[in-house]
Amino acid sequence: MNKRISMLFTITAVAVMGATLFGSTYTQTQIAGQSLDMTQMDVDVIEQIHQMGGLQLVMPQAFAETDCGALADTGRNVVEFNLTGESVELPIMGGKTYNAMTFSGQVPGPTLRVTQGDVVQMTLSIPADEVTGHGNDMHASQMTALAFDSVNPGETSQYCYIAESAGVFKYHCSGVHLIGMDQHVFSGMYGIAIVDPANGYKKLMVEKTSGSGELDRQFYDADALEFQLQFNQLYLNEDGNYDAGAMFQHHNSATVVNGIQFGYVPNMLHNILLKGDANKNIFVAQPWNGLELEHMQSQLMYVENDQHVRLFIENHGNEPLYFHIVGEILDRVTQGNRVQSAATETWLLGGSQNMIVDLVFDEPGAYALVNHDYAAIYTGGIGLFVAGDPFGLNPRLIDAGILTDAVPSYAYALGNPSDAVPPMGANSIAHPAVNIHGLYTDDVVSEMKDAGMIPLWEVIPTLPPVP
Repeated sequence: MNKRISMLFTITAVAVMGATLFGSTYTQTQIAGQSLDMTQMDVDVIEQIHQMGGLQLVMPQAFAETDCGALADTGRNVVEFNLTGESVELPIMGGKTYNAMTFSGQVPGPTLRVTQGDVVQMTLSIPADEVTGHGNDMHASQMTALAFDSVNPGETSQYCYIAESAGVFKYHCSGVHLIGMDQHVFSGMYGIAIVDPANGYKKLMVEKTSGSGELDRQFYDADALEFQLQFNQLYLNEDGNYDAGAMFQHHNSATVVNGIQFGYVPNMLHNILLKGDANKNIFVAQPWNGLELEHMQSQLMYVENDQHVRLFIENHGNEPLYFHIVGEILDRVTQGNRVQSAATETWLLGGSQNMIVDLVFDEPGAYALVNHDYAAIYTGGIGLFVAGDPFGLNPRLIDAGILTDAVPSYAYALGNPSDAVPPMGANSIAHPAVNIHGLYTDDVVSEMKDAGMIPLWEVIPTLPPVP
């Protein structure tokens, strides 16, 4: 067949397909547009289009490859992400419990961390004794939602995708063939995937001023001490069960960060260190003081001064998140691998929105992170970063034998909470130590102990007294 006629047939076929997809109005417009005389086009131009594949070859490539077998043969790095879906009973503030649904026995679920261009092989298994099916919708994927279909008890499902876009992405129990998706998500079935940029993160520039008002740009290496903070709400009745009616009215019973109300406020250890008395609270809200709470006891987050800190933040909930750190400036806000702001006080995230915040804590002190909605603050959406040695504890900790030398942050003595520490990436600074903290089942806690994380509820009683 003549090349020109073949090309005309190809374009006509596309127009006919457009009729099927978009309706007759679109198609008639496009067909009318083909009234130009193809025979008058330069032969070399037509041949170049043909050699490029023309429309016949370009169109199928618009669909992402998601077949696990085909992706395994591409030479890309394949990262396995294996989850279980299980219902458990977990504690909440006030000495009560609630009926939680979890990915792999924790809230939030395990964090997936990959590099842009990696293949993710996601496997979801549901134990045979589970009360209901669960799915997994990963927002980092670009594939048919049918892959997220609910998996029945006793069954396993798997799908694969390429992590094409860098950023922070939510994953959660899917609503495909599962009408109660809201119950599953608000009962704990959510987590994040961190997709690092293929070429790594960029240096952080922070503008300072001299006494004369002249600008001085300071640059910090791309490597950073990293934390993950996931915000959500609980909608519970008195029996600890999910209350859909309250959700529809936006009447939440708690605001949680990484699944816990007031999870990053001082505990009894800080009372001892600063007041010499376990029962003298140093903060306005300290509901998790008892050692009997073990890994549920609240913990602070510790950073060094003049250190690049990177925060991965996701809003899983129904309510807006007005993220703010009292006493600090958010030096850089990034969304979707694009910088959105520098030197801002607060950044708004709607439901299922995320960001990466880079900042430097200049002065020693305690800095409260909040959802700057006062109702959210008073119902649990608050925690503390402690930068440097603002309380002058180094000499006392050395005298007590807890430390041998002065340290730039208390993380060297106490560690940072495990649920706020993401998996390491190429531009991650390792935390000096990590303590076990979070909404975990006993099995998960045992695995963390085996991995060398600090069970502070066991260590605290062995520490020498500090007046």
